[in-house]
Amino acid sequence: MSSPTGPASGLPVRMPRPRQPGRHRRPEPLVAPEGAPALVLAVPGAPGAASRSLAEEVVSIARSELPGLDVRIGYVDGDDAEFPSLRFVLSRTAEERTARYEQAVAAGLEVAQPDGPVAVVVPLLAGPDSALLRQVRQSVMESRVAAELTDVLGPHPLLAEALHVRLSEAGLARADRARLFTVATAADGIILASVGGEEAVQAAGITGMLLAARLAVPVMAAALDQEGSIASVAEQLRSSGSQQLALAPYLIGPEIDPGLLAAAAEEAGCATAEALGAYPAIGKLALAKYTTALGISPQQAQGTPVR
Repeated sequence: MSSPTGPASGLPVRMPRPRQPGRHRRPEPLVAPEGAPALVLAVPGAPGAASRSLAEEVVSIARSELPGLDVRIGYVDGDDAEFPSLRFVLSRTAEERTARYEQAVAAGLEVAQPDGPVAVVVPLLAGPDSALLRQVRQSVMESRVAAELTDVLGPHPLLAEALHVRLSEAGLARADRARLFTVATAADGIILASVGGEEAVQAAGITGMLLAARLAVPVMAAALDQEGSIASVAEQLRSSGSQQLALAPYLIGPEIDPGLLAAAAEEAGCATAEALGAYPAIGKLALAKYTTALGISPQQAQGTPVR
């Protein structure tokens, strides 16, 4: 039995702080809705320690933005042991939801039978790659789990910001600390390197226009997986007057062999920045894809059940 000030054991009870009145009150912290589907991050490429570390950091960012969110990592080419496959993760997520419901019923609780998607699958890709997305869709289908599959993370202004930061970290662009918009840059032409063929080049070009506005230099997209594409774009930039080029990977990292980037930079005769990696925007965009798929608004994230 508990008292008004605490439980019978004498342990204190954490009481909710009164909400501040007035229009200048602090916003209530967002939390994941009760019963919300899991966010499953689909990680492409060959699994390894580097891709796991990156994925875990992206997951950590998403959780910090929406506490209580159930986030899991599934590897497109996983082995179900050290690196669980996307199919395995989806199946396990569905089994755990069913088990929670059965336990609640056995305990005599009145709970609604779970319905709706078990998970929302977010591909860890900056741009479209039909081959990789086909693998992701196949894994979702083979899991026989009700899951929503979102689009890739880009194009998006936050990715242009991330590219800008990676270029500045490599000494290839100078960041304006005041506004991060019009800046002086060490490179006078940027090659935006993507994978996924022509569709990926077109999508990267949209983010490239935003990056060009930030850096005030020409930016052109090219495909790493098309022979001669990087060298051809480098020649176009030099023909138009750019002399000091930089390669900016429009990639998160796991989806490409790092050796391919180095070879492309050498072929084009230019320096290269790091891939986007676990830049904070990546976790935020993954979460945005999740909430958009479920139609969750900030108000609903306060605690409206989603089954």
